[in-house]
Amino acid sequence: MGISAWLRRIELSNQSEWINEDIRPVPRERRTWTFLAFHNYWLLINCSIASYLTGSALVPLGLTWWQAIIAIVVGNILATIAILLNSLPGGEYHLGFPIFSRAVWGIWGSQFTVWNRIFLSFVWYGFQAWVGGSCIYLMLLSWVPDLEARIPNTIPEGTGMTTAQFVGYIIFSVISLPLLVIKIHRIQNFFYFASSVTFVFFVVLLIWALATMGPAGFGSTLDSKTEIPLTGGPKSTAWLMVYGVMSTIGSIAAGILNQNDFARFARRRSDAMWGQAVAFPLYGTACAVVGILVTAATQNRLGGNAVWNPPTLFANLLALDPSPGTRAAVFFVGLALVISQLGANIPGNALPGGMDLATVFPKYINIRRGAYIVAILSPIVNPWRLVNTATTFLAVLSGYSVFLAPMTGLMCAHYLLVCSRKVNVDGLYCMNSSSIYWYTKGVNWRAPVAWIVGSMPLLPGFIAAVDLTVTMPYGVTELYYLNYLYGFLSSGAVYALLHIVFPDARLKNFVETSGTPDQLRALYEERWDIVLAEHSNPEDGSELGPNVPDAKDQRPAPAVTDF
Repeated sequence: MGISAWLRRIELSNQSEWINEDIRPVPRERRTWTFLAFHNYWLLINCSIASYLTGSALVPLGLTWWQAIIAIVVGNILATIAILLNSLPGGEYHLGFPIFSRAVWGIWGSQFTVWNRIFLSFVWYGFQAWVGGSCIYLMLLSWVPDLEARIPNTIPEGTGMTTAQFVGYIIFSVISLPLLVIKIHRIQNFFYFASSVTFVFFVVLLIWALATMGPAGFGSTLDSKTEIPLTGGPKSTAWLMVYGVMSTIGSIAAGILNQNDFARFARRRSDAMWGQAVAFPLYGTACAVVGILVTAATQNRLGGNAVWNPPTLFANLLALDPSPGTRAAVFFVGLALVISQLGANIPGNALPGGMDLATVFPKYINIRRGAYIVAILSPIVNPWRLVNTATTFLAVLSGYSVFLAPMTGLMCAHYLLVCSRKVNVDGLYCMNSSSIYWYTKGVNWRAPVAWIVGSMPLLPGFIAAVDLTVTMPYGVTELYYLNYLYGFLSSGAVYALLHIVFPDARLKNFVETSGTPDQLRALYEERWDIVLAEHSNPEDGSELGPNVPDAKDQRPAPAVTDF
């Protein structure tokens, strides 16, 4: 069978070269995410091992526990604001992140942001799957405390893992695959189950740690004394708290960038807004505080060592007391953590990666196929090596917000400032010069210029944060400590300014003559709330579906003269 014949066999139904059912505006019957769905989504994302470890990145810097908590609270509040602003296009026009990116970067320029997010999906999925594998490993230890002796290690030491640990990773990866079948608009039942287990586990974990710490009390993790000066350069308490705020935002920067992918499934706009406004800061802060308190409460029983990672913590406790009761408790701890990791990894990494891949290859890949591609190919990032250098790896991913924050700022500036919440939905699916988002040969040059302004000045500080042998002037380091805030605001401001000084004629005309945002949304509700045509002709632009205008028939809404 030739390649062309094989490609024809894997073509999706109801698709064309540029669109399929999963990347079009979400029709009414698929808008099923309620307030509770968004609440449960962020509970799962933020009540995870990654969020639990937030304090482990701040307290060792020299911040006291209460200073770290203040930084976490402020960081989560600022992240919530960014999430809500960047959810507006999805909640109002039912568009996903990669499609709306075309309005900002241009039809072809948007590939830059989409492939960045695809790369992060592979890395984060692999890393989170390895963490999930360590939870499976914990369950296996509860059955067989001498597991390492029972499964002889045949893997070279330099890889950063043992055969037994790799078995846990494989098991977690396999049990994740069936869950990728669930469609996003039908994922609520999984959310109900996983979020309930996760919430109960972290509450019980905190109660257990506080109730059993004994007369020795909390360890030095809750020491309120610090020798760091209050002010005076990047090593001061004030600047380290600023860095803590930005690190908190940076840990979820990828999720902020693509939040339209989920907001577009909102039953009502208010469900997306309130569901996220309440749940994100609440659980993002609570889980980090639980991590700090549990680490401090268990520190003295482990010889004064602060063990931040829950699987490692309970493996150590099991080694100290391998009694049947402890083994049973450790098994259920591992089981709850596995469910928590599944709840965080699938919607947080597999599904966003699937959406992005579906946009790049809509003729052959839908969200489900894309999610499987992310899951199956994620081992290429060697997650076991990433964990082996976890400090550097997490610094890189957190610092990667120097590239993601400007992208998010561009999207918010375009929607709120440049286009006054007006989107030509038809033009986002027209992949030629007929689209108003074609700009200059498919690229809006203003976006990369603004992105460079927001990201490049931070690059020296980013390099120094990753490679500790590199030293930079205080001013460079302090600017890097402001990375997300600087990148978001500077890129957004420059992008808006460039559109004022060098306006795109067709885009400006559309904004000035297209009526109100409410009129536009009503128009596209009517024109896109239909089933996609099974047969289409991408050559003439008719792939948009029955009764939906193609690139040559962009009919106006009331008071619209040019689409």
